[in-house]
Amino acid sequence: MDSEGSISSIKQPVARSSFVDKVKKWASLVPSYLILGLWSLFTVFSILWVIASSFKTNRELFTAVWSLPSAFQIENYIKAWTTVKMGQYFSNSLIVVLASVFIVLFLSAPVSYILTRVKFKGSGLLLLIFTAGIGIPVQLLYIPLFILLTQIGVINSLWGLGLLYVSLSIPFTVFILSGFFASLPKELEEAATIDGCTDFQVYWKVLLPLASPGLITAAIFNFIFLWNEYQIALVFINDPDLRTLPLGLYALSNAMQYTGDWVGLMAGVVIIMVPTIILYTILSEKMIAGITMGSVK
Repeated sequence: MDSEGSISSIKQPVARSSFVDKVKKWASLVPSYLILGLWSLFTVFSILWVIASSFKTNRELFTAVWSLPSAFQIENYIKAWTTVKMGQYFSNSLIVVLASVFIVLFLSAPVSYILTRVKFKGSGLLLLIFTAGIGIPVQLLYIPLFILLTQIGVINSLWGLGLLYVSLSIPFTVFILSGFFASLPKELEEAATIDGCTDFQVYWKVLLPLASPGLITAAIFNFIFLWNEYQIALVFINDPDLRTLPLGLYALSNAMQYTGDWVGLMAGVVIIMVPTIILYTILSEKMIAGITMGSVK
């Protein structure tokens, strides 16, 4: 009886201490989850409010701020798409962003593969030089880039804007993809070489498909950044017909101050948000998996 009593007395404090540890752990997580939950609710509410407001009339926007529209005003989107040329700005952004993202991935993937999988003298220094470009403020490059684009004759054009987007996005993309290529097992490369694959076939048929989560992650980050980019386009695009969506939205907001058509401005905001929301909704799981994969070597 004494031995059983001593064993039960030992188990009871151990169980109690483990319960206390769990309570302390959950208590320490409550503030973080509370802040994240409130921020998520605020973000979702803001998006839904903008979408609902874009279907209202101007009178409803000020008299029934928090209510749903009495009738869905599709005319707001038609007017924003045609009269204010948001459709043209949308096509400009779509062309330059998709082309830039494709070229960035096409150039950054082989560079990341060579710098991480092929060992040669100075490979680490080259990778450091590529990634150091992330820390350069783009504002310091405006004057030399403006002179350069003027000399080669692509200033004030979508071609010139796309060239800037590609060159400024490569350092970040190489930084992201190098982590993915470095995390892939070396044995796969050796097995493909034994089977008779050339170096290019190893890269194209074996490692590049395995790094597809990294490519998707880099594509999403670059697409969101370039789709919402405003400052570079403002400096290097002067033709109103070549404006991207952020420039068009800014011009629309200035025009709405004089016309008072605030629901049209809401419709323009929704037009900008829809592609990024759709893209993230479709590829969010692959993006999260890609970030997790790239963070573990």
